[in-house]
Amino acid sequence: MKVYRSKIDWWLIIVVFIVFCYPMIEGILSKDYLMFFVSFGILSFFFLMFKSIKYKIEGENLHIWWTKIDIKTIRKIYRTNNPLSSPALSLDRIAVVYNKYNEILISPKEREAFIQELLKINPNIEVVNNK
Repeated sequence: MKVYRSKIDWWLIIVVFIVFCYPMIEGILSKDYLMFFVSFGILSFFFLMFKSIKYKIEGENLHIWWTKIDIKTIRKIYRTNNPLSSPALSLDRIAVVYNKYNEILISPKEREAFIQELLKINPNIEVVNNK
């Protein structure tokens, strides 16, 4: 089994940190400890989610959170900066097109090694290198 972590855009971490740190500081200053603990809990949840985003290649399957994709069904991989919600912590993404109409956006940190590993299992994947 090979595991690839998600690439992280640091601006995303800063935005999330600022959005939830302000209510934490405000909660302490105004002695509203409920606001502090709720904000701290949400911030902790976000960082746990960030840490858990990884892409696993196990046998002939690609596991992305709860999604299992048969690598033999992957038809195409192309680069994208699409900001749609997806299991990716960076806007420097790749789209994985599989089955007939399915597509998922991911951002593996080691993109080339990830793609090469998929190609070992399914050499018929079309890789579009649009830079």
